[in-house]
Amino acid sequence: MKKSIIALGLTLFSNIFWAQDTLSVKKEEVLEKINEKNLQIKIAEEAFKSAQADYRQSNALFLPNISASHTAISTTNPLMAFGSKLNQEILTQADFNPALLNDPEHIENFATMIEVQQPIFNMDGIYGRQAAKAKMNAYGLQTERTKEYLQLEVSKAYMQLQLAYKAVTVLEKANETAQGNLKMVENYFKNGMLQKTDVLDVQVRVNEVANQLQYAKSNVQNASDYLAFLLNEDMKGKVYKPYEELENEITVEIPVTALPENRKDIQAMDESAAAYKKMFQSAKMGFLPRLNAFGNYQLYDDKLFGTSAKGYLIGAQLSWNIFDGYKNIGKTQKAKADFHKAQTEAEQYKKQSQLELNKTNRQLADAENKVNLSKLAFEQAEESFRIRKNRFEQGLEKTTDLLMAETQKAKKELEFLQAVFEYNFTKQYLQFLTQ
Repeated sequence: MKKSIIALGLTLFSNIFWAQDTLSVKKEEVLEKINEKNLQIKIAEEAFKSAQADYRQSNALFLPNISASHTAISTTNPLMAFGSKLNQEILTQADFNPALLNDPEHIENFATMIEVQQPIFNMDGIYGRQAAKAKMNAYGLQTERTKEYLQLEVSKAYMQLQLAYKAVTVLEKANETAQGNLKMVENYFKNGMLQKTDVLDVQVRVNEVANQLQYAKSNVQNASDYLAFLLNEDMKGKVYKPYEELENEITVEIPVTALPENRKDIQAMDESAAAYKKMFQSAKMGFLPRLNAFGNYQLYDDKLFGTSAKGYLIGAQLSWNIFDGYKNIGKTQKAKADFHKAQTEAEQYKKQSQLELNKTNRQLADAENKVNLSKLAFEQAEESFRIRKNRFEQGLEKTTDLLMAETQKAKKELEFLQAVFEYNFTKQYLQFLTQ
């Protein structure tokens, strides 16, 4: 009775699982969707836009800074009152009376001013702009590399989903075989040809396969959920099903040993180092003088927004910060250290990438060998089970031997499928490393 309840529970779980909406999806479709919907790609794109905005800010190095202001005051301050009358062009001879100069009546002044500041020569700013551009290029390359990585990741997720469904198929077949063996053993037991322990051993195997099948179906949901996460889609109450089945054969890939210099992430590291170099040069140029032009146009009146008096001012300023308490020197030293650090990191990254490429080539060779051996092992296990089952039906094999052969057959088939998956993913990872 207890075994029947367990079997019923597993059956109900299976029915509930497969009652979900199943959406068939092609690999080509998910590869197209990933660039549009993936959140990690959107984050990378926003980081690029931020770096692009920093670069656009450096346009201020060449473009003028224009501002406008309107100021209203009411004062009895002697200096301000005299100056306000002078700006309004209403000063008279009587205003030079010492009594009025020292104790003037309150006066209202409204001033409108338009100011223009134009950079002319700022070498540190020029190198700073070049650094911002290199940084923007680095983020652009990183975004492209992120897209390439997500293409690999979604391809892996799709293959994992294929493998999960294939595992379900294998275990369903194993479950049918186990159920058939159970019926055969029960018939032999009823006819007095086997003992009760033989029936119990087969029942244990049936429950074991049913449990494995349950986990396999859960793995389908897990793989489907991960694919949905990559595509940023809500799959509540739904499950993906791959349109293409998992391949049972492999295409041998010729190893690529040379690391391409035009790989996006390597180019991004070089651009990052270039940005730090420009920042170092910008810090050194901070010791040079700066030349800027300026000008303003003023409107004065004793009424709001009045324009009765006008004037302008233009000029140029050459400024040179000769010593600022070691601040510029320290800034230059820091920029130099950051540049050397970026150079070293870029060199280390290239060496690590070459190390990863060499390792992946060896993994691909190992994966190919594993596929060949696991395929042979599966074929041998399949033939062994066929022989033992025939001998068991003739009363020439023990029940335990039959169960071991059947278990070995399912195990080796799953191992073979896993080996094919590992080889195909390693091949795609190798292509990712060399693209």
